[in-house]
Amino acid sequence: MTLLARHASNLFWVGRYVERAGTVARLLEVGARNALIPNTSGGYRNEWDSVLQASGNSQGFKEKYGDDLRERNIESYLFFDEENPSSVASCIWQARENARIVRTALTSQTWDILNTAHQEMRELRRTERSKLSTSDLIDWTLRQGALVRGTIEDTQLRNDGYDFLNIGAYLERADSTARLLDVKYFVLLPQVDYVGSGLDNYQWRTILRALSAHRAFNWVYGGEVTAAKIADFLILNRKTPRSLITSAEEANWHLDRLARSYGRTTDAQSCARALVAELAEVSVDDIFDEGLHEFLTRMIAEVGKLSASIGDVYLSGEARP
Repeated sequence: MTLLARHASNLFWVGRYVERAGTVARLLEVGARNALIPNTSGGYRNEWDSVLQASGNSQGFKEKYGDDLRERNIESYLFFDEENPSSVASCIWQARENARIVRTALTSQTWDILNTAHQEMRELRRTERSKLSTSDLIDWTLRQGALVRGTIEDTQLRNDGYDFLNIGAYLERADSTARLLDVKYFVLLPQVDYVGSGLDNYQWRTILRALSAHRAFNWVYGGEVTAAKIADFLILNRKTPRSLITSAEEANWHLDRLARSYGRTTDAQSCARALVAELAEVSVDDIFDEGLHEFLTRMIAEVGKLSASIGDVYLSGEARP
């Protein structure tokens, strides 16, 4: 017996929205850390604008706040704003709503974690803003995501529902790692002379910390930070849990489980295998020859293509096995 398409879709989006909430929190951390550095370079540097650009929220923010890029406005829009479908508050609510619809497909522990996160978010929205630091909001969001993922791993049956939860999460993670790396393109260095400088080094380390990967990077590369090593670690290194290739391979693994369970391979599996194959064959030199921003933009589009294929095959009800 297979899941109804709408139930598969609900579980898929639970995984995506939980991961997306964490991504927005990590982007806030990047902006907050980079904003602490005085602008002594004399060039263009607006860390908050870079966060909006990389997250895809720039136009929506501008329609609401214009050019007022103060941290409080960014925080309000990316964390609390229910009119922003990608805000942390919206993601938590949408994850909980999708979970509510398929509550019988979730263990009581998984549902309780999602429901509690929703209730706590309501309390945060009622709390006086001066009592809420950006770092506390970031920590709270990342903790909720870790609790949800841990509960799914510890309590959910390894059935097709489990696969859809994870496929959604890993596709969102691939997208988010690319977007967080791309913040470096949108900020920053006004002149090529600053590549390799203390500012450049700090910004790369900020990306690593936001991805909870700073210590792991040091273990692998010995602490010396370069753009090439960062790209290798966060794009091509299979040991890195949030790298693009790890995320693509995990999504592919769960799609292969679905193919075996449902008795047929589809375009979704073919699309996932093609993405994994490209990431397995590309080198860091290839990435920088293409341009890091251009490569990341293409990867975001490829992940979107894979997501659309999964939607057509498994989530729309039109092409289900």
